[in-house]
Amino acid sequence: MSRSAGIPLIGYTDRLSARPGEALQVKVSSTADTPYRAELVRIISGDPNPEGPGVVTVPVAAGFAGDYPSRLQVTTLGSHMRADIAGTWPAVVTVSALVWPTTPEKGRQGIISQTDAGGAGFTLAIGGDGAEISCGGARAAVGAPMRPRAWYRVWAVLDRDAGTMQVGQVRLAAAEGEAARHQAEAPLGGSFADAAPLLVAAIDAGDPAGHFNGKIEAPEVHAGRPDLDAGQTGDPLASWDFSRDMHSLRVPGSGPLGGDGELVGAPARAMTGHNWDAGEMCWRHAPDQYGAIHFHDDDIADAGWETDFTAVLPDDLASGVYAIRLTHGAHWDMLPVVVCPPKGARTADLCVVVPTFTYVIYANQARIDFGPEWRQRADAWNAYPHNPAEHPGFGLSTYNDHSDGSGICHTTWHRPILNLRPGYHAFGDPATGSGLRHFPADTHLLAWLDAKEIAFDVVSDWEVHHEGAALLAPYKAVATCSHPEYHTTETLDAFLAYRDAGGRLIYLGGNGFYWRVALHAELDGLIEIRRAEGGLRAWASEPGEYYHAFDGDYGGTWRRNARPPQQLVGVGFTVQGGFEGTHYRRQRASYDPETAWIFAGVDDEVIGDFGLCGGGAAGYELDRTDARLGTPANVKVLATSEDHPDHFVLPPEEWLTHVMTWAKEPPEKLIRADMVYFDCPGGGAVFSVGSITFCGALPVNGFDNNVSRILENVVRRFTAE
Repeated sequence: MSRSAGIPLIGYTDRLSARPGEALQVKVSSTADTPYRAELVRIISGDPNPEGPGVVTVPVAAGFAGDYPSRLQVTTLGSHMRADIAGTWPAVVTVSALVWPTTPEKGRQGIISQTDAGGAGFTLAIGGDGAEISCGGARAAVGAPMRPRAWYRVWAVLDRDAGTMQVGQVRLAAAEGEAARHQAEAPLGGSFADAAPLLVAAIDAGDPAGHFNGKIEAPEVHAGRPDLDAGQTGDPLASWDFSRDMHSLRVPGSGPLGGDGELVGAPARAMTGHNWDAGEMCWRHAPDQYGAIHFHDDDIADAGWETDFTAVLPDDLASGVYAIRLTHGAHWDMLPVVVCPPKGARTADLCVVVPTFTYVIYANQARIDFGPEWRQRADAWNAYPHNPAEHPGFGLSTYNDHSDGSGICHTTWHRPILNLRPGYHAFGDPATGSGLRHFPADTHLLAWLDAKEIAFDVVSDWEVHHEGAALLAPYKAVATCSHPEYHTTETLDAFLAYRDAGGRLIYLGGNGFYWRVALHAELDGLIEIRRAEGGLRAWASEPGEYYHAFDGDYGGTWRRNARPPQQLVGVGFTVQGGFEGTHYRRQRASYDPETAWIFAGVDDEVIGDFGLCGGGAAGYELDRTDARLGTPANVKVLATSEDHPDHFVLPPEEWLTHVMTWAKEPPEKLIRADMVYFDCPGGGAVFSVGSITFCGALPVNGFDNNVSRILENVVRRFTAE
């Protein structure tokens, strides 16, 4: 449980994008005794670095602006299943499940529990003494600690006639000579709670301390004392088959007493079960071998806060990136909102697609390099003061691990997201410059457009996913932000269809269009990532668990899905380094008559040897051309980066052996960013920069520099034709 993670004023909205006239539900937690204030602001810049444009916002009149009562709201982490029981239990019942614990040493963790507000009921759990059963004040434990990541059957018999209860566990596939079966018995110490809901993977829904870490399969309740080991169980009174409706947050209940189960906290589905034999890697082809759900005591799908006020956006609000700003004394928070133009309308020639899927995938990333220098910089710059490494109570990112060491594969925007804030800096090392990533870094582009007085609309990838290429088609040019890394099939299809129908695409980042993700059909804002084979991975999915539960498609990188970024934008991810940038050097193609217009007014050979992010326009993560991966034959390489430090290295997919690269080129030749241009059939065109830190160079020298001039040439040509 988190009491707002110790942050005095914080909030979130029910969605990250909207259109004029639409309403957002705003949820706020304030520790103050007096009201806080809410207002609408337009975000011009979110860089707190004193050497940059600063955090710049412009107030905008809105009907919801005003004071609101403070109240504390609580976030509870952890996942479980809840099911109502359609009747009462007989005098003798047996509860059982298959379990694969990941932290058996943690302490008491619920497997199947049914208790009411008065304390009546039972709990089948595991703990340091193995499987245990408790009812009332009585408890029995088998006294045999479980091994992590091993399959067991656990069961308990509660006999009201005899006044006894038994508990047992058996390890499946036990080693020869190992005592696999253990059981214990004790007097029944209390009464049943027939009317209470049944919980799987928890003892108390509001207390993560008793939530189970690991996989659970086939929870069942039987009448009498069936021989579970012999399979002579008969029809259960209640059971839940986790291999059914894999995409859903509901599990159909079976048996006369088994109500449907509701999955709280979005535990991971499509997990290999006790009987998975590695003969099939896709759960859709053998669902009976994927009957397990992986529960965690720190899962989150929705913080569950109540709405404090409804923010209706003004009907005439111009498209742009805004924030609902909350203030109380010295405390503040800003909740960003991408405001699209009215549906079916285009109010500018240029459209910027804001990568909210990527923002949410990285939501609340607790970086391993977090240290005191981050806090020192935040204080010195008066930057956003809260870091997920210090405040993990809202759940972490898919770049972090769960408490049991498994990778986090689900993320949600239905919670406060600390690193999705103007003024948030990711890095504390002074060598990183502003040290911005994701949303704050993308405001460098917003500030540049404002400084150059270039009209633009914004949409998020949420709208692109749902509305497709038709949303982008009216625009003369479409631009990405600095790191559009995560895409659904629908967003990737939309960009490709826009380009091939004559659209002009401006890719202003690095490591874009890299990972495939899936959206949940039942809960807006819940996103799934499977880190399958290949790629630069924060963690690795278990074998057999590479396919999304949400949509059934193969996860992993788009390169592994036969759609590498080179096919779309001419370049694709090839280098990862520290947050440091160098420069590009112009290539012969930049002087060709067909492309010389891109460099009009630029006499320099060296491009972007400056920047607020890492000190250079070519840095951190870089993309290059590769014909074998789909770079079109007519690509013109305008500039190539150089002089990268030794910590810039190739990702795993670029290696075949420890000495041979996939491209059969020396690794030093692959460590580069390529700035490219190419024409497409139907009149379309693509300009790509291949670097995450490119936009960080735009504000330097009051937006008057060679990087700024190149981009201005491209944008004005693309939107003029």
